[in-house]
Amino acid sequence: MLDTTYNVETPEGIDLRARAAGPVPRILAYAVDVFYRSLILAAIGFALLFAGFAGAGIWLVCAFLLEWFYPVFFEVLRNGQTPGKKAFGLMVVNDNLTPVSWGASIVRNLLRFADFMPFAYATGVISMTLGRHFQRLGDLAAATLVVYREEEKAPVALPDTTPLPPPQNLRQQDQQALVSLLERHQDLSEARQQELANLLEPITRKKDSDALSYLRSVGSWLLGGRG
Repeated sequence: MLDTTYNVETPEGIDLRARAAGPVPRILAYAVDVFYRSLILAAIGFALLFAGFAGAGIWLVCAFLLEWFYPVFFEVLRNGQTPGKKAFGLMVVNDNLTPVSWGASIVRNLLRFADFMPFAYATGVISMTLGRHFQRLGDLAAATLVVYREEEKAPVALPDTTPLPPPQNLRQQDQQALVSLLERHQDLSEARQQELANLLEPITRKKDSDALSYLRSVGSWLLGGRG
């Protein structure tokens, strides 16, 4: 199976992860943007229909601005999403997964003329197909990539419990296991949660509902509760 996961480790040691978008959704998103730009140009052309040569000049200026700066405007000021990208759940980011900057967005869009060569964005499609993270030439030059925008998860409703510190220093994987048990309390049956809690009886010296209640309290403490 093709792995499209893109990982970045920050200087603080935090792992960031995103899914790189392939050529097909990007082409479809671009087609949607072309459609919107065409509608805008058609409306401007109709409004300037009787303006003569001056109207034609204004229309050409508008066409230039829409072609080259329409994507820049949306990518920088609309969380990396043009209307087309938003329709397909895509967004442009820097290759360190930070929000795309003005300079990077301008570079990646001005270099679309290179990706277009020799016709119909053939070079860009080939570059995306051959690259591991589906970057066209403009992305490589600007150090950007297009990823899927992850939907924000709704806050998890946690059980009402009094936070308690752990009985001893816990390894990171142990802390993650306790937090996961707390966050998944609505997905697992009470009996299954107690069964898992009983596995730590040598440490907690508690069983069944008492063990589960205690582990929930420790998990709440690990999540920042100090009540």
